[in-house]
Amino acid sequence: MNLQKVEFVRSAARPNDFLSDGLPQIAFAGKSNVGKSSVLNCVLQRKNFARVGQKPGKTIHINYFKVDGRAYFVDLPGYGYAQVAASEKERWGKLMEAYFARAEEISLGVMIVDARHAPTKLDCVMAELFQSTGCPFLVVANKLDKMKKSEIEPNMQCIRQTLRLSEETMLLPFSAEKGTGRNELVRAICAYVE
Repeated sequence: MNLQKVEFVRSAARPNDFLSDGLPQIAFAGKSNVGKSSVLNCVLQRKNFARVGQKPGKTIHINYFKVDGRAYFVDLPGYGYAQVAASEKERWGKLMEAYFARAEEISLGVMIVDARHAPTKLDCVMAELFQSTGCPFLVVANKLDKMKKSEIEPNMQCIRQTLRLSEETMLLPFSAEKGTGRNELVRAICAYVE
């Protein structure tokens, strides 16, 4: 799959805008300040394709990017930290619920957490959502570059236990900044597109 060949297709503000054309959908989810857009940009090897902002909460709709005409990367709104009105957070929540209600559309979930910290309650809710839909998902532990080597393994164990991940669920140490883990993530994604 040619990750250089990518185009923005649609921003879905309501369920009627969701795409459903049979192409695989790789859904990217994560807390507002976890570097979700940076991970997407790292995978696509683009500087600012998915908008990265100083303030968390830039993604306010469900954004569809078509990759090589063969799959969609679906950028879901960040949850948690974003400094927006409660009504907007509620709208995001309903949008996400509607998206996950169509789990058969999701070929793979890519859930992004902060490698430096134990997952939050909202991270646990997101992991449970992926698990309850039955769609395959993996967890990317981003911001590895901000950690000491000795912290990595204990933190990975903490993330796996807190999110109650099965042994089969891939937990990938990752740095969008340095590109660490990019090749492994690309391989995992491609396996669900081929």
